[in-house]
Amino acid sequence: MKLLAQLIISALAVVIASFLFKGVEVDSVFTAILVAAVLAVLNALIKPILVILTIPITIVTLGLFLLVINAAMVLLAGKIVPGFHVDGFWTAFFFSIILTLINSVFNALGNQERNS
Repeated sequence: MKLLAQLIISALAVVIASFLFKGVEVDSVFTAILVAAVLAVLNALIKPILVILTIPITIVTLGLFLLVINAAMVLLAGKIVPGFHVDGFWTAFFFSIILTLINSVFNALGNQERNS
């Protein structure tokens, strides 16, 4: 149940973030759910490998290179999911930052509700 709730929260975050950026297009709510699922799978399977392979550059950039990896995950999701289009790297870069912030806010609100 928690996984389904997290998927719905992420899909809502994708829809909100896509409204904030003109270079990101999401065709439907189903597409947003699919994007959230694909991003979850990419972040679980591919991102850890990329993080390990890029440890030296991540250390040199004081961790900022992880933002580039996040943007790459968004671009890859844009190639995989039909109906989800991202214009370019910088759009994906800022989209991934906004997506992370929105997810953090929703998760904090959800944790606050559970604790009360």
